[in-house]
Amino acid sequence: MSGNVQLLSDTLAGAKAEGRAALIAYLPAGFPSVDGGIEAVKAAFDGGADVVEVGLPHSDPVLDGPVIQTADDIALRGGLKIKDVMRTVREAYEATGKPVLVMTYWNPIYIYGVERFTTELAEAGGAGCILPDLPVQESAEWRRHAEKNGLGTVFVVAPSSQDARLATITAAGSGFVYAASLMGVTGTRESVGNQAKELVERTKATTDLPVCVGLGVSNVVQAREVASFADGVIVGSAFVKRMLDAPDEKAGLEAVRTLAAELAGGVRGAK
Repeated sequence: MSGNVQLLSDTLAGAKAEGRAALIAYLPAGFPSVDGGIEAVKAAFDGGADVVEVGLPHSDPVLDGPVIQTADDIALRGGLKIKDVMRTVREAYEATGKPVLVMTYWNPIYIYGVERFTTELAEAGGAGCILPDLPVQESAEWRRHAEKNGLGTVFVVAPSSQDARLATITAAGSGFVYAASLMGVTGTRESVGNQAKELVERTKATTDLPVCVGLGVSNVVQAREVASFADGVIVGSAFVKRMLDAPDEKAGLEAVRTLAAELAGGVRGAK
């Protein structure tokens, strides 16, 4: 079975045709449990997310702030394995028919085996991977297997990236480009800042791929702001925090659904 990078591209193109940005939600696999994590992804889609990134919890998540680290720790202490991540992707995709990516650091893939990982992700119906710590110059093996399996390769660019570096990164990627709105780790912030808009403009000058902004977007006002200049708005910590703050799993799922609906309204009213 081939992966669903085309579904991802078509979904982002469809949002653009509607004159809006796409809403991309992030939720870690295995949180609050494997079954609960699967239901959380479905809830995000139910609320209006166009795409969901499923996080592969890691013991040393260099890009993730304390909220996602807390959820990752719960998932890892619960015994989460890569097979559970693949199951999350499979069941979420089969239930919704919508694009599901995996966001992961490189080390778990390297240990698991690139060919094995890409083959299993494609068989699960995955659309690709976001790889925040894989340098482009070291990504040839990954990209070869990803392309063979119909998977997108999403690289992360940052405000510190020089223009020549942006061009190198975007030329190697597929699906979309993940623009980190600011320097630092994931988490909710009061302001996304002007760096994000400038980074999107600079990135778009190097590629025709959609440019989606993440890190720090947590509410409708910020989502609307980012949606006015980006092709997609990525929200993670705000979803995870809603689940962490909920009194039980059912309430957490409803909180995810509600936030997705609020944010979906925001991205639809921005342009």
